[in-house]
Amino acid sequence: MNINPNRTLLLIVDVQNDFCPGGALAVNDGDAVAAPLNALSAALTARGGRAAATQDWHNAEHSSFLQWPCHCVQGTKGAEFHPNLDLNPVTIIIRKGFRQELDSYSAFFENDSSTATGLEGCIKQTNIETVIIGGLATDYCVLYSAMDSRRLGFNTIVVTDAIRGVNQPEGSAEKAIETMKANGIQFYTSQEILDILK
Repeated sequence: MNINPNRTLLLIVDVQNDFCPGGALAVNDGDAVAAPLNALSAALTARGGRAAATQDWHNAEHSSFLQWPCHCVQGTKGAEFHPNLDLNPVTIIIRKGFRQELDSYSAFFENDSSTATGLEGCIKQTNIETVIIGGLATDYCVLYSAMDSRRLGFNTIVVTDAIRGVNQPEGSAEKAIETMKANGIQFYTSQEILDILK
């Protein structure tokens, strides 16, 4: 693993109250991703890297609620970032899924695979080469974000201890990891990455 901190972005995906225990679409143990992500964002930004966070931002009548429980409605407590997540190092926040008829799993594109969120342009301006990804959930927003990151030409790393899956349908989280690995996405623990950043 070769990381140039100055050209690396930590992408924190959807660590919001509704995806954590007690939330409307809770991922089992979802709040546990905050600690390793906090350690990574602090270490990386101290060395000249950047940190970004995505935020599901639906209106109350969003089309995704036909598939999923009503979640992350704009301006609600459920849509807020989890209180354990340290946002101080984060300089980019991407709100996604605010178009009523179009959901957005990826941090880079809406689910039509062509409507950009603006993240790609933002980070290419700062010569980012490597994107390190953690957050929720492994089998949806992490998967789509990582696959798009790789497709766009970024060296893409997923943090094994900073992801959790919703696992709907059964086995989808494991399948997502297999898919990402098959597409050249690397997997490391937060400690392994921190050791490289020292």
